[in-house]
Order: sequence, then C-alpha cells, then structure tokens
Amino acid sequence: MLDPAELDAADPLTFAKARFQLPDGVIYLDGNSLGALPSSTTDRLRLTSEREWGENLIASWITAGWIDWPRQIAERIAPLVGASPDELLVCDSTSINLFKLAMAACALRPERKIILSEAGNFPTDLYMLQSVADLAGLTLRAVPRAELRSALDETVALVALTQVDYRSGERHDMAGLNSAAHGAGALTLWDLSHGAGVLAVDLSRSGADFAVGCGYKYLNGGPGAPAFLFVRRDLQGCCANPLPGWFGHSSPFDFDANYRPAAGIGRFQTGTPSILAMAALDEGLKSFDGVAIADVEAKAGRLGDLFIESVGDCLSLASPMDASIRGGHVVFGHDHAYAIVQAAIERGVIGDFRAPNLARFGFAPLYLSYSDVARAGAIVRDVVLSGVWREARFAERKAVT
Repeated sequence: MLDPAELDAADPLTFAKARFQLPDGVIYLDGNSLGALPSSTTDRLRLTSEREWGENLIASWITAGWIDWPRQIAERIAPLVGASPDELLVCDSTSINLFKLAMAACALRPERKIILSEAGNFPTDLYMLQSVADLAGLTLRAVPRAELRSALDETVALVALTQVDYRSGERHDMAGLNSAAHGAGALTLWDLSHGAGVLAVDLSRSGADFAVGCGYKYLNGGPGAPAFLFVRRDLQGCCANPLPGWFGHSSPFDFDANYRPAAGIGRFQTGTPSILAMAALDEGLKSFDGVAIADVEAKAGRLGDLFIESVGDCLSLASPMDASIRGGHVVFGHDHAYAIVQAAIERGVIGDFRAPNLARFGFAPLYLSYSDVARAGAIVRDVVLSGVWREARFAERKAVT
C-alpha cells in the first residue's frame, strides 16, 4: 500500500503547489484538460494590459519585447520537451500548427501518397490530416494502434500520432515508432498535447521530425492558450509554411508583396500573436522554474498508481496499470460514468467524462499532493459504492462535451 503522508514528505515538488490559485474544498483532477490558474498570472495580465498596452501602446512591441515573445516563450518549453530553443515556436493553435507541419512534411516526400495515423487519434487531428490529404492529393490511412508498424511501407510520407491517448492515457513508444518510420523512409509528426508538461518528452533523442502541442493543459497557460510547434533543425530550411503570413517573412516591416520566408523556425509564424494570451502562457510556464521534468513524470506515475489503488475494484480500469506506458491521466469504464463524474464533482472532486462510458481523472504534479489524490480516490469509491450517482440530478444528458 502506498502511504500518502510518506510520499508527500519525500516529494521534491511540494513547493510548486504554492504557485497556483485553487478554490477551497476542491481537488482538481482535470488539469489534463485545463490547467489551474498560476497565482501570478492575474498580475501579469494586469501589467501587460494596463502598463504595456494601456500606457506604452504600440511602443510595447519593442519596449516590452512583444515581437520576440513567440521565440522567447518557446525557450521555456524547450527543456520540457527535449528540444533546442531554436527548434520551437509558440504560435497559433494546436490544430493550425498540425495542419502547417503536416503540409510541410508531406511536401518533403512528394513521391509518397499516404499519411498514416491511428484510428483512435484525437478527432480534430484526424480532421486536419484528412484536410491535408484532400488538399495535397493524398490518402489518410488510419489504422488500429496494433497495426501501425505493419502499415509502414514505401508509400507512407508521414506518420502523424498523438503521444498519449486522450482517452485511455496509453502512450506510444515515440523512439521506436520514429525509428520504424525512418526505416521506411517516412517522416513523423507528434501531437504532445497530453504529454508536454507531465512527461519527460525527448524530441531530439527520440528522433522526432515534427511536433505540436497545446499551452492550456499541463503548461497552465489558460483557456485557449497559444500552442507550440517543433521542427527538427536540419529540416527547417527545407520546409515551406503553407500558411505564410507577415510575421513569418524575413523582413516583415518591409511590407514586401513577395513572400520571403524567415530563416529557421521563424518561418512558421503566420499572423500577429495574441499578446495577452502569450503573457498568460509565459506566466504558466514559469510554474516549472526550478522543476526537473523527470521528477514531474515520476510523480505523475505515482499519483496515478495511488488513485487506482484508492478507487479499488469498484470501477473497471481502462488505462494501463503500468505507469511507464501511461500518461498523466487515468480512465475508468462504467455504463454510468457520466453520472459518477457529476456526483464526484458535487463532492469536490473534479474529473471529466469522455463518451461513451469513460470517467477520466488527470494528475498535474505541480499542484496535487499525494494526500489530495488519496482523498479523491476515496471519494470516488464512495460515490460508486453508495449509489448516490443514481439520483435524478445526475441523469446523463443527451449531449455531453
């Protein structure tokens, strides 16, 4: 049995919880969907809006350094995903970045006509990949996870996958799949939305070619926070941004009618960045100051193990038991998962529901203690065994997001 008190006493990340503002009486297990609010973010937004924007107006593009933020903020992400700062850029949304990089990657393999993905990939990723296929005259082949390697052949231009399954939490062997893809002559594109900030992702050592990720989950950048993209350094000069905009121009203030891409990663910028949103993301990333990402991953695994142990056998585990192949969230299956999640929320444990029958609970190691998670598991177990979820107010709705 895991002892929450002993684990808390030995936790090297205990100090980080004070960096967040969380409501009293709530155990927040949905940071894998929207990260908690860092305590300093409100002041940062006030500074950016009232002083930089309100007082200095347009001069703040230079005096406050706004124009450099897409690269500067990316530098904070670099150690979390195992990349060099000049391989990362903060911009746009995850979906837009996925589209840009998928188009760029497929153009590097013009003789190949297949984009390979997983049938259970996040729906928006599949939508975007299908759009890329339609526009580029390619075919999207989405296969079950177990068939990915056998589907690799000389027709595949790009393998596009999500590192951690948004439902089960099972993670891919990134290094192994990168190696297999390269062996077949294909490129790889990873969606790190459920991995960045909770796992010790290592894009460089694993041999990844391209990657995207969001800023509003474990990176605590706020709702709709800007996303990031990664392009391996040696590929940057070969790639074209399919959505060229003035911020990706080599000399944007020349207002040249002819597009000339910026050198390096900067060419993947498109339009003007959302400065207030960038400020919030920058503050969210400061939550990782002094934190070793290896400690974050280790704690996420132990938090998940503790929660599984605390819930016990009253729910059917739909995630890997082995933390080494699990991301930062744990999922249980139940025919009335929606009602169970709603009943747990009423008792102060915030998780979420994923259709058709999954109760999902995420573990953000920076602001969750082991005692929090053990208590949450006991509450969920009591909700299930007591049958309180059967009450009419928890009835499943027809449309659940």
